[in-house]
Amino acid sequence: MTLKIVENFDGTFTLNADAREILFHLLKSENFLNQIFQYVSCSSIEFTERLFQPVPYSRETPKGMPREFEQYHESDDYLIINVPPNFMFDAKIFNPNCLCAIYRKTE
Repeated sequence: MTLKIVENFDGTFTLNADAREILFHLLKSENFLNQIFQYVSCSSIEFTERLFQPVPYSRETPKGMPREFEQYHESDDYLIINVPPNFMFDAKIFNPNCLCAIYRKTE
């Protein structure tokens, strides 16, 4: 078995307005935020409304995310959360099949 090295991967995507509205509502819901608080040591966070599609690891994307999002990965002031699959389904988002959301710690 050999590994295939991906040199270029287009991680761009567009969400229609309805899917975006539903997804953002779910990602900002108090119930979901309370679930996040169980795993992080901060008292308040806010959804930055920034999403990205994970990309294959490569020399150009060693963190598995588009370069412009690496600043959030390296900062202690932000969290990167995998969007739950049921949120994607509820928002009727099937392509891409995986998204990550960025939250900012506010306290």
